[in-house]
Amino acid sequence: MQADYHRLQNFVASVFESIGTPESQAQLAAEVLVSADARGIDSHGVARLAGYIRLFDHGRLNPNPQIAIVHETPSTAVIDGDKGLGLVVAPRAMEIACEKANLAGTGWVAVRNSNHFGIAGYHAMKALDHEMIGWAMTHAAPLVTPTFSRERLLGTNPIAIAIPAQTEPPFVADFASTAVAYGKLEILQRKGLDTPDGWVQDADGNPCNDAFAIKNGGALLPLGGDREHGSHKGYALGAMVDILSGVLSGANFGPWVPPFATAGFMSAGESVGIGTGHFLGAMRVDSFRPAEEFKYDMDKWIQRFRSAEAVDGKQVIIPGDPERILEAERKSMGIPLLEPVVADLKALSKRFNLPFSIA
Repeated sequence: MQADYHRLQNFVASVFESIGTPESQAQLAAEVLVSADARGIDSHGVARLAGYIRLFDHGRLNPNPQIAIVHETPSTAVIDGDKGLGLVVAPRAMEIACEKANLAGTGWVAVRNSNHFGIAGYHAMKALDHEMIGWAMTHAAPLVTPTFSRERLLGTNPIAIAIPAQTEPPFVADFASTAVAYGKLEILQRKGLDTPDGWVQDADGNPCNDAFAIKNGGALLPLGGDREHGSHKGYALGAMVDILSGVLSGANFGPWVPPFATAGFMSAGESVGIGTGHFLGAMRVDSFRPAEEFKYDMDKWIQRFRSAEAVDGKQVIIPGDPERILEAERKSMGIPLLEPVVADLKALSKRFNLPFSIA
């Protein structure tokens, strides 16, 4: 099915409103979620909507949170998300980071007691509106093994950075610290396909290509896949995100990060902190040098890399290019949805007695 961008967003918002989310927050949450589909990150888009409702059903999601600053300095803050939608909590955290950066030059916000916040890139890009460099990262449930481990101790733990330019589109890097996000495995599961090499290992720690490996006791591998291909670097990146998002904020961390949704093979257990954590930051460009000079040089940087001599049949791209191009296309032509995702959306429509008109 090809879903209309605006109709899909309105439907998602109506689902969030059905569980008690205030209209403005429901619209924001829907915007964050559908932006993932628009940018081609289908693993983090409306395919996750049913998971948020499962969180609500299990008492792990507060649809109307009282988001509060619990500690702050002129340039930093810790906020408690009150078990709210990360789709709402993280944008508030970025607002605070930008406010602090406006006053102090940089602003950094650690978040605890939140939930899954969608794609990291959405939050990092919010700083662009203020001529700032934005950072966003979050940890996630333990599905990933450290290099040489059989135990799952880390999440996919993505990092995003958004950097403004002058006439060129912004530089936007948004990537997991694993070879792939777990949502990509879910897509392969729905399609009945195996994984490429370097994505997963089985319960005994052996490399495999089973898209169901995690449900069968296996694990995702860090970025790099194995030690010979640099998995220790992916492990280090994931660990850095976990420490900033969890240890620094007072959220759970490592193997204690709660799962996104209770989906049969995972459930929330022991805690060492409060909920899920994020880490967001904003850097005012003119705290370092005149913004126009910086953006002029960013244009030059982007143009030089874009014009790099490429290998046959390939083209050098700038981080953020594919997502930006696809976003324009999908907002105009529609968002493709897999049948299992459509089935989940129809079930939510029936449950909440909502009209299902997204095409």
